[in-house]
Order: sequence, then structure tokens, then C-alpha cells
Amino acid sequence: MRIERLTVLRVLTVIIGIILAARLYSLQIIKGEAYLAASNARSTAIVKEKAPRGDIKDRNGKNLVTNRKGYSVLWLKTNMPNDEINTMLFKLADVLAESGYEFSDSLPISQYPYEYTFTDDNKNGSVDDEKKAWFDSKRRLKDGMTAEEVMSFYADEVFEIKGEYEPDKLRAVIGIRYNAEMNGFSYSTPYTVASDVDIEVVMKVKERKSEFPDIEVLTEYFRQYEFGSLAAHTLGRIGKIYKEEYEELREKGYAMNDYVGKQGIEKICENDLRGTDGQKVLGAEDNGELLGIVNEDAVSGNYVVLTIDSELQMVAEESLKNTIEDIAAKGVGRGPQKGADANAGAAVVLDVNSAEVLALATYPSYNPETFNMDYSMLSNDDAKPLWNRAISGTYSPGSTFKPLTAVAALETGAVTTDEELICNGVYKFFKDYQPRCWINLEQGLSHGWENVTKAIEDSCNLYFYEAGRRTGIDALSTYAKKFGLGEYTGIELSEEAKGNMATPDYKKKLKGEDEEWFGGDTIQASIGQSFSHFTPLQLANYIATIANGGTRYRPHVIRSVNRAEDGVEVKRSAAVVEERIPITAENLDAVKRGMYGVVDEGSASKVFRDYGIEVGGKTGTAQGNAERSNTALFVAFAPYEKPEIAVAVVIEHGVRGVNAAGVAKDIFDEYFDISGEMPERYDVGELLP
Repeated sequence: MRIERLTVLRVLTVIIGIILAARLYSLQIIKGEAYLAASNARSTAIVKEKAPRGDIKDRNGKNLVTNRKGYSVLWLKTNMPNDEINTMLFKLADVLAESGYEFSDSLPISQYPYEYTFTDDNKNGSVDDEKKAWFDSKRRLKDGMTAEEVMSFYADEVFEIKGEYEPDKLRAVIGIRYNAEMNGFSYSTPYTVASDVDIEVVMKVKERKSEFPDIEVLTEYFRQYEFGSLAAHTLGRIGKIYKEEYEELREKGYAMNDYVGKQGIEKICENDLRGTDGQKVLGAEDNGELLGIVNEDAVSGNYVVLTIDSELQMVAEESLKNTIEDIAAKGVGRGPQKGADANAGAAVVLDVNSAEVLALATYPSYNPETFNMDYSMLSNDDAKPLWNRAISGTYSPGSTFKPLTAVAALETGAVTTDEELICNGVYKFFKDYQPRCWINLEQGLSHGWENVTKAIEDSCNLYFYEAGRRTGIDALSTYAKKFGLGEYTGIELSEEAKGNMATPDYKKKLKGEDEEWFGGDTIQASIGQSFSHFTPLQLANYIATIANGGTRYRPHVIRSVNRAEDGVEVKRSAAVVEERIPITAENLDAVKRGMYGVVDEGSASKVFRDYGIEVGGKTGTAQGNAERSNTALFVAFAPYEKPEIAVAVVIEHGVRGVNAAGVAKDIFDEYFDISGEMPERYDVGELLP
């Protein structure tokens, strides 16, 4: 035994010796000259070689986000005299300005005429509070100074800029020097003056090297969104590290001028997408020439595969955009606006057997690649293109809630599948509150006796008033929770809204503790009006749960994380069951047949006339205020017999639910590879559910 141990120790000693010898050979022979050059250089700085972020792909492996090579201009700190620094930076600012480069820095002063820019609505506190905090952090500034006085102070006393310069050029150079100080500019930490510059800038800087002795151009990777704004809210964006983020991120190895995921997958998968930075030691010789002396290669981040089908996503976005613009242009109903105010919406597509997100569309949207350039326009757009309506927008569900009321009423025994309730146009159970059915309001008619299946098909308000009253608000809210309505879905994306189900407690929270809950509140909640507000994602998942027989899955948009070098899976998402809802086969069949009737003979039948796939659906119209058009909703699943996907579409001020049905049809066309044209829209009055 002792002999065996000695043998093992000898082998280990030999192996360690070989490793040390190899390392010594690398340091002395292979990189010896480089390290000698570094030690003899006048000054050195370690510059990160930024690792390429991992790609983001759709479920079929199509690249959605990749990287492209570009150039950044770095300023290396040396012992250059201050006046020479200023001369060099003014020349550099000229070169950048000639190329059309737009400077961006954190100096809170505008271009000439100089004014403070403490106007960010996302910040808390008043402008004066922000200004005071800024002055307090800059001890050399005096409280009460105007922006122009601050600029003069920086030019004359801080950076000692001599001579006369145009105001815009002066602002650019002061901004560069100010930002450099704010970002820890030092002998070992260069400052990035400009990112992603044109090749013309690179050529001029290199050709005029004697004028830019402390300027280095580095090749870096920049994010490229292959399809522009496609799935922008899901993919997200990257941006520079905010001051308040830096303390935490610095401990993870980030530099102040690094980029980090800010929203969407770019943010959620930051640790996976971020690679391992390499480094380059820059040395400055006595003649001022900058040399790259030692390199350590960067390692690319992992790539992320989404559940999104990019083709389906594209169809959903295009159909949503075209439909909204069509409604606004043509006018499709009565009322003061007639749909002219339609300007936004969302569409969600889920796999009913796993809650994989196949499409998550929001309109209007934005291009992550030009976010910084477009930010002012985007943030001031009344349609709020930066808002991810699919997961953050909450909407009154209108009649799309009626299938849930049907399930709750049937499962609690409040009604049965063959029981018929009377619709005579006016609900007279309450003496002091007698709402009417939509068909009575619109056409002066009534539905007569209807069972639950026919009531869903006709969207009969009176049937669901009575069914909801019998069921009660407690059972309705319990079933809403079971189906995930008014609850976080658990999707990986941040900024998801919870929404809310109308309940006595919520009414008190909304209107005050003294507010009572009346029977009228219950019956309005039963038809999806009242105070209930749900996200399009919640609506899609609720319909998927009905379609698959009562299993509610957690929606997810990340399919896997894979190593960049060989594609091996590092992580894999699995379907997660959130709730199994007991629904009898008889009750489920009655509800689904009602949804089939909506598409076959009801309010969505003209959209799906002679359609090649059997669909179950439900239109909805959420009533707004008198000055705005109603919101249009449509939820559906297909195929009817063996459901594969569920869809939810919401169009703000889209007048009526049937207008949203056209978007769902386009989605089904793409998914099931069906060709055909949608029939012309028809005017049925804005109160049609």
C-alpha cells in the first residue's frame, strides 16, 4: 500500500512540474518580449477586451440578436500637460462631429444656450432637489450658479481651457473631461470617448497619430438586432451602467463604462449572455506611440434559445399594426371617435400544453438598436411604445370573461348544462338596478331561453347576470385565481403587471374603506366589466387552461441556454404546472361548444367563414368613457378537437371584439399554414360583445 502511495505522489509531482514548466516557458519565451516591452514602456494601462455577448435565437435556431464588430475611441491617461490634452480633445471632437457622431455624457447641462437638464420624469424629487444634490456632490461648485456660470467655471478653473471655442465644441470637450472623471479615469483605466464610430473616424485618428498621441482605437462588439423592432419588448436592450447600479455590479467585475442588460431577455439572462472579458496591456513609448503589448483573449457568452417563433411573431406584429391603423383610418362603429383613437394593442400566442410563449406582440414598439437616439421621441409618444402591453398592460376583459363565469357556475352547481335561463332584454332581479342585455340596447331584442352553451355563443348578458348572481363573487374570484386572472403568471420577464379581479376588498382599496359591495357589482363582474383588469398574457393562459382541460402552466419564454463554442445545453426549461382545476367533462364540453359557436355562428363567424380549422373563441368589448372608443378583445384556441395553441388579442379603442378576431385569424393562418383573405370588416355597432 505504501508503495502505491509513493507511486501516486511521484506521478502528481511530475504532472505539477510539467504544468509549471509550461507556464514558465509561456511567460519567459512566448510572452517574454511582450512583458519586457511592458516593463520598459513609459506608462501602461490595462484595457478590457470586451467579450462578445451571447446570441439570442428563436425556437427554430434563427438569430434574433447577434454581434457586429465596430470601433471605440479610447483616451489613455498619461503625463501629457493639460493644455495639450485640451488641444487634442478639441481636435478629436472635430473629427467625431464631422462624422456625425452624437456625444452622450452625464453632464446635466444642455447644448448652447446652456441650461440644466434635470427634467427626467423617471427621477424622484423636484428639479431643485436634484440640482442641489448635484451641487453638493461637486464641492467646487457654488449653489445658485446658472448653467452658463457652471460651464465657465469648468472651462476656466477646472479644466483650464484657454482660447475661444464655439459653444457646442466647448460643451463637447467639457462633457468628455467631466464624464472621464466621473468614470474613474486613471493611468490604469482608460475612458471611452466614443463608441461604435465610423471607419472614417478610425482612419483619421490613425493617419493623424501625432495629433492624437493618447488616443487608441479598439475593435469591440456591438449588439445587432437582426429584425429591427421585432419582439423588442421581449428581447430587451443593453445600456451603460447607471450610477446607482455600479456599486453592486462592480463586485461582479463590471467597469463603469461597461454595457449591461437593461430590459427583457438581455436583462434576465445577463449572467448567461455576458462573456468573460480578456485584456490588453497598452504601453506608451517615449515617443508617445501606443502599443498593444500583451493580450488575453475574451470568451463569448452563452447563447439563449427562446420559445418564440419569429415567423409567428412577425405575423402577429404586422397584423396588429395593420388592423389598428385600419380601424383608426376607416372608422368602424358609432360613438364620438368611431375607432379613430385606436392606437395600440397586444397579441399573445401560447402552446396550450406547456404555456411556451410562441409570440408576444406589442404595438407600437421600438428598435433596441436605436433606442438611445430615439429615446426622447419614444418617451414623449402618447401611445407609449416603450410599454410592454402584452405583460404590463391591464384591461377590462369584457365578455371574454364569460367562459370563466360559466365554468364557475357549472362547477359550483349554480347552473347545469341543460338548464335554460330567460333573457327578456332587461334584468329585473334588483328593484333599483336593472341593466339590459347588449342585444336589447343595440337592437331592442332579447335572446329568450338559453342554456350555457348558447349563452356563450350569443354572449347573453342576462344569462351571465343570473349565473353570476347565483355563483357569488367569492366563487367567481376563486375561479379567477385558479385560472391565473389577476395573478402574476411567473413568466421570466420583469415588469409583469399583476392585474386585479373585482372583489369587495379591491373595491374598498380602490374607492375607500366605506364602500359597500352590491349585487350589481357581482353581476357586472360576471360579464367582465366592473373593476377587473387582466393582462393579455393572463387572458391567453386562461384560455389555454380551458383548451387543455384545466391544467394551468406557467408561461415561459426561455427554452434553453447553450454554450457558444459547441452548442451544448447548459440549462433547459421544462413545463411547470401551477394549478390543476377539476372540471367535469360535461361542463368543459358545454363551455367549449359555446366558444365554438362564437366562431361558427356568433359574433366572430364572418371573420372565420369557411375556415379550414375549427376554432373556439370569444369576443369581448370593454366599455370605456364616453369620450373614447371601447377596447376590443378576442380570445381563442385551435384546433377545436385537439387544441395546440391559444391566442389573446387586445386593441385599445378598437371599438368591438370582432375587430381583434382578424388578428387571431392571421396568427392561425401562419401557424397552420392556411392561405386566405380576411373578409371585409362589418359595422355591427360598438356594443356588440
